[in-house]
Amino acid sequence: MDYKKTLNLPKTGFPMKANLAGREPEQLNRWDSMGLYAQIRKASEGKPAFTLHDGPPYANGHIHIGTAMNKILKDIIVRSRQMAGFDAAYVPGWDCHGLPIEHNVDKELGSKKKEMTQAQVRRKCRAYAEKFIDIQRDEFKRLGVMGEWDNPYLTMNYRYEATIARECCKFALNGSLFLSKKPIHWCCSCKTALAEAEIEYHDETSPSVYVKFALKDDPADIAAPLDGKQVSVVIWTTTPWTLPANLAIALHPDFEYAAVETGDGQVFILARELVDACMQTFGIADYRIIADLAARDLENRRCSHPFYNRDSLIILGDHVTLEAGTGCVHTAPGHGREDYDVGLQYGLDAYSPVNDNGVFTEDVGQFAGQFVFKANENINRLLEEKGVLLAKEEIGHSYPHCWRCKKPVIFRATPQWFISMEKTGLRKKSLEEIDRVKWIPHWGRERIYGMIENRPDWCVSRQRAWGVPITVFICEKCDTVHMDEAAMNRIFEEFAAHGADVWFEKEAAELLPDGAVCSNCGSPSFTKETDILDVWFDSGVSHAAVLEDRDYLHWPADLYLEGSDQHRGWFHSALLTAVGLRGQAPYRSVLTHGFVVDADGKKMSKSLGNVVAPKTVIDKYGAEILRMWVSASDYRDDVRISDSILKQLSDAYRRIRNTSRFLLGNLNDFSPETDSLAPEKMLEIDRFALHKLQLLVERALKAYDTYEFHVIYHRLYNYCTVDLSSFYLDILKDRLYTSPPASVERRSAQTAMYRILDAMARIMAPIMPFTAEEIWEHMPAVKDKADSIHLAAFPDPDPALKDESLASKWETLIRVRAEVTRALEKARADKVIGHSLDSAVTVGLSDELAGVMADFEDDLRAILIVSRANMTKGEIPGAYAGQETEGVWVKVEPAGGEKCQRCWVYDDSVGTIDGHPTICNRCAGALARMDVPAAAD
Repeated sequence: MDYKKTLNLPKTGFPMKANLAGREPEQLNRWDSMGLYAQIRKASEGKPAFTLHDGPPYANGHIHIGTAMNKILKDIIVRSRQMAGFDAAYVPGWDCHGLPIEHNVDKELGSKKKEMTQAQVRRKCRAYAEKFIDIQRDEFKRLGVMGEWDNPYLTMNYRYEATIARECCKFALNGSLFLSKKPIHWCCSCKTALAEAEIEYHDETSPSVYVKFALKDDPADIAAPLDGKQVSVVIWTTTPWTLPANLAIALHPDFEYAAVETGDGQVFILARELVDACMQTFGIADYRIIADLAARDLENRRCSHPFYNRDSLIILGDHVTLEAGTGCVHTAPGHGREDYDVGLQYGLDAYSPVNDNGVFTEDVGQFAGQFVFKANENINRLLEEKGVLLAKEEIGHSYPHCWRCKKPVIFRATPQWFISMEKTGLRKKSLEEIDRVKWIPHWGRERIYGMIENRPDWCVSRQRAWGVPITVFICEKCDTVHMDEAAMNRIFEEFAAHGADVWFEKEAAELLPDGAVCSNCGSPSFTKETDILDVWFDSGVSHAAVLEDRDYLHWPADLYLEGSDQHRGWFHSALLTAVGLRGQAPYRSVLTHGFVVDADGKKMSKSLGNVVAPKTVIDKYGAEILRMWVSASDYRDDVRISDSILKQLSDAYRRIRNTSRFLLGNLNDFSPETDSLAPEKMLEIDRFALHKLQLLVERALKAYDTYEFHVIYHRLYNYCTVDLSSFYLDILKDRLYTSPPASVERRSAQTAMYRILDAMARIMAPIMPFTAEEIWEHMPAVKDKADSIHLAAFPDPDPALKDESLASKWETLIRVRAEVTRALEKARADKVIGHSLDSAVTVGLSDELAGVMADFEDDLRAILIVSRANMTKGEIPGAYAGQETEGVWVKVEPAGGEKCQRCWVYDDSVGTIDGHPTICNRCAGALARMDVPAAAD
């Protein structure tokens, strides 16, 4: 007889080979054709809403690995909230305006741009953005990201542009928006103002100079020892190019200053604490302090500019430090924020003789037409010629750069539009709101709090073409800004109907309500502002343009999720626009993830050749492995990726898949509705398996709630490899294969396996949506089974299936079994046995362990997967002694007897059974229960 045909061997259409790269697109097409996302929305009606608001990626270029990680994280959260019982709609979006797109369009147009109107250039920019939105949409969908892809939000949609304009008008209405000439970060390459969020810092080497400013006022009025002396105040600066704009020298009101006389009769004024260090830098050994000076006695004294015929006023400022330099700070109010602030107190002009491309104007005489950084050398040469340069050296320091073109920026005073941090209490209210938000990780709170606490007024104007204009009107007669609700509403209507291009295509009179006049002088003549808004304002008001505009979302959002750079970006601008106009943060929680780095922790860089492209990973491994990589990482820190990491995850995926396949294969003849057993009728090991399952479910659901996806991945992987494959399923095979199909022994195991697989598939669904769906399709049919696992809910932990006393007993057995396994491995290495079923095992146990293990005596052979097993009390001389569990001794011997041809167990009954001479008594009994006739003689 071919006894193999009498075994219940696994059968399933679930393939062993995943072929993810080929099968995933097919699955995506099926979801599209069945309208899965729409089905989920319909099924969720009436459930409590959960809104994760998508931070818009920029519509420029293909997605990179960091973008992929961000979108996958969001998808895991949305899917998990959906399965946890929420209505979790996901509206993806794109940031469409801004300089990178405009630059690329400029390159494409070349000289043609000069012949085009601003509106025509803007239309080219719109088409460019549309192209990459389509590209990125397909790339995000390929990752398995589920959402409203047919109706995303775009910052260049007409209604969105209308909302941007309306929010800008509201800031004008409440008095927060104002025009001022004050120094801002200026990119000479991009020829536009930059906000704090558009600045990144890199190390630079700059010329450091110490310069004498001759005291113009009578020194005797300051201190008697200075009478008749040649006195100079010494400044230090790392930006010699700003010296043409010098108007003052700042001292700290509380520092002690000294007059230092050198051997040649010169007298220098500098901070007393820095005298020795400075004189060493100057190379002067012969010097003495001839007077101690109070900063306030020097206030409002005048010095001569080192190379122009004008005064430099001595002023006081708290920003002066003793960390470097002389304690006397060169002050150019047109080229520094602190210089500007202190200069205001003394009525100094924000003088900035530099044009848009960073070149000196005619005001500066011999340096006119020179680029500012290149002028450093010429200015230093002039200082030497004038005899006022005391020392010159190179210094390395952190310097601001434009985050788009990566070039160093300058501080430059030009007329710009600002949103005040103080006028309506925006700073104070924002700081209060920060403390009402849950920041994940918690350090996010400190980061954004410090940024808001110390930030200047928000410079929102940009001198470019592709963006939403600052929609204010200016009276031609008196220069008063005109804005009222009627004008705001008219702008909104025009933009909603025609887009922001209408601002550049129509005259001011056509955009204003009939009869509009200046509130200051009554004039009906207005001009339009031509600057556009900072693109961070565009994305910052997405809470108004998206959350408030779609009735199935809610304001504030439950969650914003982006990279840690967005504390100065989107989290920041969204907070200011929401608090400034609504008095509340637009989010309840903010989750931050780190950046993607290579295996060595280095930043991804084309020059280093360590960039990992999402498409490359997907084509080789499948999107599922990329999703597993995201879930396996603690994304709150920087996340490493490499081919070796992906290979490890691919191996882990195979373990999870093969475990699922084994479960499916052994459920081929099982109907959950008719074949399931009640827990009290199940075998003890199966009840223990269900107890362990509840622990997995509880921990997974908690981890989903706290966004700790790496916990889920590791728990699921360990559950499949340790709890199932290495223990439960390993023991189960003999019973599953050899017992009669409908026996209690087999149905008990199948009941547990079905519940395990069902829970596992649901738990993995948000992270591994393709594989979970594939498992779902192959699972036994039940009444009202959802068409997709993504229409199902998470499993609920069942307290009735938890049994701590049972678990305690089985955990003891697992420890003892581990020692037996080690003993079997040693016996195999020593050639005593081959397979574990070749062995007979005697286990010696301490009294304590023997008391617990007594309950397992009848099942010990099956649990240890050996042919014979006995237990005895006490140590077995010469036997293997337990390594990790004391009080265990294991003796391994060849089993003896004949091998059953059906179950492969060595048993003395083989050869004694009529009609079945090659099988054991247990298998013969199973065949009798299955009505299998004996073999003919």
